[in-house]
Amino acid sequence: MAPTRAAVCSASDSLVIPARKGGRPKKDMRVPDRRSKAAKDETETASYITGSGAPAAGATSLEQALGIQVRSIRRQLDLTVSDLANAAGISVGMLSKIENGQISPSLSTLQSVARALNVPITALFSTFEERHDCSYVKAGQGVVIERRGTKVGHQYELLGHGLGGDIVVEPYLITLTQEAVPYTSFRHGGVEFIHMLSGEVVYRHGDRTYHLRPGDSLMFDSAAAHGPEELITRPMTYLSIIVYSRQAE
Repeated sequence: MAPTRAAVCSASDSLVIPARKGGRPKKDMRVPDRRSKAAKDETETASYITGSGAPAAGATSLEQALGIQVRSIRRQLDLTVSDLANAAGISVGMLSKIENGQISPSLSTLQSVARALNVPITALFSTFEERHDCSYVKAGQGVVIERRGTKVGHQYELLGHGLGGDIVVEPYLITLTQEAVPYTSFRHGGVEFIHMLSGEVVYRHGDRTYHLRPGDSLMFDSAAAHGPEELITRPMTYLSIIVYSRQAE
């Protein structure tokens, strides 16, 4: 007695659907998947990430975007890989890996590269951030950096990265510790906004001074000399937001 279910596939690898009792097997007319294993694996990976066959969003990683930006700025300055590596105090191999997006460089390395390129560290992330409209930083997880002109006891925590476009916004949480010393000669392009969170300070801008307490705010043209002139209650913290044109970087 002949079996009622088909047990084999044809030579063309087409599927065979079980036949009804007493009938002939019905050939499945669907086109067989003849892709390579690598192509199948790629689709399966994309489906796992996105929940569909669509490419995963943000295919360019932070490391790749960072490398592209470093290379772009270096070439704009007409520097060779060796020139920039020497100026930043890192090896040529390390810089090549950074530009090719092969490693996640440390903050100190990024600071050295940014300083050698004479750009703020946020400029290195601008290409990546252009693809997003939001920058989220959890409490206490901002990047602690040293800005040009930073003095002893002045701690800067960067609270967000630039989002691209023609305007650069640098939000900082600034802490003046017990060891902080007055300094009123900060100068840089753009506009700065300060909002006092704790402590008290007499803040100078140009030829005028302002006594700032928690809740007080000050906004000024930061091309004029400015900074804390008298530290009344230490430690103190305030929010500082610096805004300037990207062309001035």
